Amino acid sequence: MPEAIIEPDLPIIDPHHHLWDRRPVMHLIPPPVHGFDHISYRKGHYLLDQLLEDTGSGHNIVATVYLECRSMYRADGPNEMKPVGETEFVNGVAAMAASGLYGKTLACAGIVSTAELLLGAEVGRVLDAHAAAGGARFKGIRRSTSYDADPDVLGPLNRNPAGVLMEPKFREGFAELGKRGLSFDAWMLEPQLPELIDLARQFPDTPIVLDHVGTPLGAGSYKGKLPERFGVWRENIRELAKSPNAHVKLGGLAMPFCNFPSMLSEPRASSEQLAKEWGPYVETCIEAFGPKRAMFESNFPVDEVSCDYPTLWNALKLIAKGATADEKHELFFGTANRFYRLGLSA
Repeated sequence: MPEAIIEPDLPIIDPHHHLWDRRPVMHLIPPPVHGFDHISYRKGHYLLDQLLEDTGSGHNIVATVYLECRSMYRADGPNEMKPVGETEFVNGVAAMAASGLYGKTLACAGIVSTAELLLGAEVGRVLDAHAAAGGARFKGIRRSTSYDADPDVLGPLNRNPAGVLMEPKFREGFAELGKRGLSFDAWMLEPQLPELIDLARQFPDTPIVLDHVGTPLGAGSYKGKLPERFGVWRENIRELAKSPNAHVKLGGLAMPFCNFPSMLSEPRASSEQLAKEWGPYVETCIEAFGPKRAMFESNFPVDEVSCDYPTLWNALKLIAKGATADEKHELFFGTANRFYRLGLSA
């Protein structure tokens, strides 16, 4: 039986979700081996209809922000420009939602695309192409730098060498964001947090948000080590929070990299179980960053491997149950609205 919705009128901006259609290539995807492989099998496609089914499932989702996921790249043209196709695609979806024909939720009101920052200053023309394609909805870039020496940790997402954030060319490209008033979404793994701490200090005027509380690790060679590494993660979170330009997204803990017991569990986890598993990480981040620099996220449909959309938001509301009304407003709406310059009213 579906859970009753907690605080159904609380306005929410979901600042982190994806859209994709993998049906044309599903026959090329091998059977699941890594936990992340199950996501493609469970959600071969997740487009506007599926998103609105989730956002309309009981919680008051006012708007959403789209995060890049290598979706709908251009088939032709220079490689560095192919990701602009994703911005073109999502801006069209956003225009559909903004028409009002599909309900009140402003899906994809903000768009976070990707660009190869290792191009250095040359990435500026890619950023300008994203801006032309996305208009005012284009808000910033996520260039994933996730890496671990153990390939079993990331599985199919093993795409980066070590130390990308520290590369001089990356920093040269990163400087182009500030020139254009763009923000940066950082997805990395918990052991890499010192690199982001250094980046935030070098670029104090560029807004940065850490995705998924820094992705604590409990998979591969880290299996069973979440409690052991909690203290190291907490100290790095506290250090990152000392940079006023740094923010944090509270979510993404349903992913297989964390490997909580709720991941792929049957029967599916309740909001109470999820709140118990995720609570120490979320509460630590809120304590370190404060409600004005922290925002709850869904990370859907990726986090569907652990729970459905209404249960996820119930879990986050349970974690925040001790917060004041003003603090809840910031965590669920205000911080995302400011960080992504959405200009919305609750």
